[in-house]
Amino acid sequence: MASSHFIFSLIFVLFLNSAAGNNMSSYLIFVNHDSITSLPFDDTKWLSARVFYTYEALRGFAVMLTEVESAFIATLPGVTAVLKDQENTKLQTTRSPEFLGLNQNLGLWPDTNFGENVIIGLVDTGIWPEAASFNDTGLGPVPSGWKGYCEDRVDFNSSLCNKKLIGAKYFMKGFNNAGFAYQSPRDETGHGTHVASTAAGVPVEHANLFGFAEGTAMGIASKARIAMYKACAATCFNSDILAALESAIKDGVHVLSLSLVHDESEAPYFNNIIARGGFAAMERGIFVTCAAGNGGPSPTSVMNTAPWLTTVGAGSIDRTFPIDVVLGDGQVHTGSSLFSSNLRATEVFPLVYVGICNSPKTLPQNLTGKIVVCSYLRGLIFDNALMVQAVGAAGFIAVNPKIVGEELKALPYPLPAASMSFNEGKQIISYIISTQNPFGRFVFNIPRKERAPALASFSSRGPNPLVLEILKPDLIAPGLNILAAFSPNVALSESLYDTRREKFNIISGTSMACPHVAGAAALLRARHPSWSPAAIRSALMTTAATNDNQGFPILDYKDMQAATALGIGSGYINPNRAADPGLVYDASVSDYISFLCSLNYTEGQMKLFTAKPNPCSGSAGSPGNLNYPSFSVVFKPNSNIQVLTRTVTCVGEMLPEVYHVIVVNSETEKVTITVEPQMLSFNSVGEQQMYKIKFETNFVQENDSRVFDDMMFGFISWESEKHMVRSPISVIWIPEPVYGFEPSPRVKNAGAYLWPKLNLFLTQTMCLLVTSFVFPLGF
Repeated sequence: MASSHFIFSLIFVLFLNSAAGNNMSSYLIFVNHDSITSLPFDDTKWLSARVFYTYEALRGFAVMLTEVESAFIATLPGVTAVLKDQENTKLQTTRSPEFLGLNQNLGLWPDTNFGENVIIGLVDTGIWPEAASFNDTGLGPVPSGWKGYCEDRVDFNSSLCNKKLIGAKYFMKGFNNAGFAYQSPRDETGHGTHVASTAAGVPVEHANLFGFAEGTAMGIASKARIAMYKACAATCFNSDILAALESAIKDGVHVLSLSLVHDESEAPYFNNIIARGGFAAMERGIFVTCAAGNGGPSPTSVMNTAPWLTTVGAGSIDRTFPIDVVLGDGQVHTGSSLFSSNLRATEVFPLVYVGICNSPKTLPQNLTGKIVVCSYLRGLIFDNALMVQAVGAAGFIAVNPKIVGEELKALPYPLPAASMSFNEGKQIISYIISTQNPFGRFVFNIPRKERAPALASFSSRGPNPLVLEILKPDLIAPGLNILAAFSPNVALSESLYDTRREKFNIISGTSMACPHVAGAAALLRARHPSWSPAAIRSALMTTAATNDNQGFPILDYKDMQAATALGIGSGYINPNRAADPGLVYDASVSDYISFLCSLNYTEGQMKLFTAKPNPCSGSAGSPGNLNYPSFSVVFKPNSNIQVLTRTVTCVGEMLPEVYHVIVVNSETEKVTITVEPQMLSFNSVGEQQMYKIKFETNFVQENDSRVFDDMMFGFISWESEKHMVRSPISVIWIPEPVYGFEPSPRVKNAGAYLWPKLNLFLTQTMCLLVTSFVFPLGF
């Protein structure tokens, strides 16, 4: 029973609410209880009636409130956070399994029966259940212990599910509350279908797009089961994402794949829905992988940086879709295109460089029968191609801006066209400008194998904007020009004007990379069911490749220089090697709690992660001491020594085994690295050994503009006769002060969180002061 003080306070708040109007929004309320029944709903039925999601695993609920009501709720005992629901999460959008070394007859695929009985949950835009990639021929019964199901909704009958697609649910109440209505788990964007089939689609012969990439398309774990939790359409709401994660946790998924990022900068973990939901999943032994984001190549653009999440960037595979532009002087420049033609080449046409492609009004007159070259495009490239086609152009060349560099996305152009790298495009433009009557033609080539992988320019980069001491992204996976199943009622190019519909599509993004890691994690879980999520991530990271298929360091498409750990993390996934890593860097829930304590979170913020009283009592240390499979060292002014500790666990099967350490340091004049001990010996599976790594420097960063340029990269590798356990190292020197780059990104983000909270605090304080004055305590 609520106190009389509580009731009178509520009456006063409702009076203020009626006076202020009745504009309601959705809010996320988190409580320090096992369920919302601990709140005084008996006396606040108005609140209970407006709840549209409850989150048991996350101890909270979603509810429609006015701003005044939300301020009042925040004052109730046991309430740990009140967050306004946000539309701040967006999607990150046949050859890849073979390129990753997976083989039908040996290695991880046959050893795990292609991941059968592992359940991959995806929080995304839904699924097209009729797609051939979700056929269940040859699959055994649904894994025991599965609690999920498929919903009956508009245009989606539960009978469409089978032994492959074993769960399909719809969570769009937050989306609907914003005025939208998508009423079933069916995929209306193609994104969810694409990522689901990438992770676990069954083999489909003769898959292709307009004849490109024809072959057998299959997911990384083709016998794993799929559960789709639709929480997104064109965008996503936090309340829907949390409800989807809650359901996935309860249903019993083993792996979660989230190709989602926040629309704005990464929020502090206590105020970050994906980090919070991922933590709850990790607590229950679920491996969670997330897209790093498509904000590259800008520094600190990486998203989903919580250390209990596996953060995935995007790299290329060795298949390209080339098209040659042959100029009148004989020059040949190769771009990329998915324009379908039965011709070997086009006719010769005049070339015209128009600079900016923005609207028909900005285009010069009389482009009929010419190939139009644009170096600056706004909006969808496909729409720009349609625009020049509409004015009679015979062809289109889209030149990358300098920041994108040499990356070539293959796009389904509506007319003869090419995506062209910055350097190749610059030469074409130079030819046009310097030639009186420039002309050229397109020559269509068959797909061919190229040097790969390379880091995609769009793939988001570190350093970690929240916690410099945790290196992110963790690794990269295939994410450039990936063929997978698609919704056949959705435009291929996302353009409103694109009338083409196909069952497969070729798309690029860290969204495409993320499900590759989800599939790989499913295979590892099938191979090692007792491994923790941290152990699986460690195995993937310490065995990742840092050289390409020609034996050279992985390049960055941004500038064709060697990629650093800020872009590729530990490297490019190698699932077969990850099945036998030798050693792993494991981490428990308590390790992550200690990590959060090292960020100086308040007791209230810590209650969002753990119900333990005083979880940070006696805690100290640096976030860099989390037992992570990589090292990110931060030297601040007056700091020239950093000592970090790591513990490795033996998972090798051929024992005894002795490891020796190798240190590679690219900047010996700036920093020295020593490891003690230099040898580790193991006699049994599960045995643990600890080592320390010491970093010493005399370098002082005095140039604000060179903070990122002066970073040092290297790695340490524990090597035996059977295994190589590699961990990347990054070192950054922070001057003080630095204009535009705060010494501690954590301070910046904490401030960004606290300012809006000040307004809420003032509202709460006013309510409490007035109610205490009118109705003194004990009235």
